Amino acid sequence: MKIVMALAAAISALGISTAALAMDAEKEKALYEAAKQEGSLTWYTAQFDQNMAAVISNAFSERYPGIAVNGIKATAQVSFQRLLLEIKAGQPLADVFSSTDVSQFPQLKEMGALEAYTPANESEIVAEYRNLDPEGYYTTTLVSLIGIVYNTDKIGEADAPKNWTDLTNAEWAGKGAYGDPNYSGMMGVWTVAMADKYGWDFFEKLAKTDPQIGRSIDDAVTLLNSGERLVGIGDPSTALQSAAKGNPVGVIYPSDGAVAVKFPSAVLKNAKSPNAAKLFMEFLLSEDVMKIAVEGFLPSIRPDVPPSSGAKALDDLSVIAPTPGDVAAKVAGNREKWRDTFGM
Repeated sequence: MKIVMALAAAISALGISTAALAMDAEKEKALYEAAKQEGSLTWYTAQFDQNMAAVISNAFSERYPGIAVNGIKATAQVSFQRLLLEIKAGQPLADVFSSTDVSQFPQLKEMGALEAYTPANESEIVAEYRNLDPEGYYTTTLVSLIGIVYNTDKIGEADAPKNWTDLTNAEWAGKGAYGDPNYSGMMGVWTVAMADKYGWDFFEKLAKTDPQIGRSIDDAVTLLNSGERLVGIGDPSTALQSAAKGNPVGVIYPSDGAVAVKFPSAVLKNAKSPNAAKLFMEFLLSEDVMKIAVEGFLPSIRPDVPPSSGAKALDDLSVIAPTPGDVAAKVAGNREKWRDTFGM
């Protein structure tokens, strides 16, 4: 996912709030004092780009002076493989791990690599995104959506596909652009949602429309901007960012369900800075961080933070949200079937 915003502008727009976290003020104070003794924490994240990770890190240190955040941005797979190697060596560097691939967290939990911690601030987010893990080993800290994107120069909104099955219609033959679940975690989640809803026959019909298959889910927006393709499967936040720059791309939230991809975060077991890690988990669900997210056109999971202009609130959408267990159990098989179906 790409959230493009100048660092200084984002900090200015944020306006660090003095609103309390959901936890009791005395508990927050005690956790802060303990975290301040640790002095710093390391955060592995795939959920934000480098600029936005820096915005969040600096905002945390501004709110909690004396605690530095070493934010390390990488893709979900790179971060995960690095973490696995560190765990195997008995020397994990991360205190908090945030990823866009929900299937990684059941594996880490099974390995005994996570510390159970349910942030008090979880009570402030939309109910449907709470309790991602009933035992509290990982928590949804961000959500992204998958919808239909289209070239607004060549297709009117009334003529654009309105639901997922519309993409299999002959009128879109040679005009579609899609990412590859073998490279894109979000596309992997989308295949789980679509296979559960429509069966694999849906993908066989889609393949017959001769789509252009890229790697990232964001490749579709690039191809729409250039006019090479007219419709695609995309992340609305990326499309809305692109449209804000004057590019000819629009978003349709499918009537049969935009796919919600839950992005979890977790505290590592035996973290060097466990108190700072817990305080940071609280902060990731704060009003401050949610304001940063919506500046990047991401959906807000806090009812008290409205979506950005052009985006829709989650409550106003029909949403399909596969569980971590479903994704972990099914995505590998779907990737293999995708290669066979699309001739990759």
